[in-house]
Amino acid sequence: MHSYTIGQAARLLGVSPDTARRWADAGRVATHRDDSGRRLIDGRDLAAFSVELAKSGSGEEEAPYTSARNAFPGIVTAIKLGDVAAQVEIQAGPHRLVSLLTREAVEELGLEVGMEATARVKSTNVHIDRS
Repeated sequence: MHSYTIGQAARLLGVSPDTARRWADAGRVATHRDDSGRRLIDGRDLAAFSVELAKSGSGEEEAPYTSARNAFPGIVTAIKLGDVAAQVEIQAGPHRLVSLLTREAVEELGLEVGMEATARVKSTNVHIDRS
């Protein structure tokens, strides 16, 4: 099973390490210590928390005014395997990305729920919004 440090979890959730640490201290996400005493978050717990966080819209930090980038680092939150095709969901901060790819690609990548992954988006159209 994959585990993440507070700093890695913060990056995947799109918040500061201090925010992730406060959430862990408040018991919003479970942590455990490794042999060297570092606090770690189990990948499956982080995946579930990232989905819960996105649904609640309770991110404590505002996203900067920026155009979306084509790389979305996040955490795998769901995998649905068919005979030939597969569906992979990634929670990248407040963004939920769903990719349809071959089952073979998922197996070759060794994707599992709770694993860190980056969704890359290629498009011929780009929309820019500013709130």
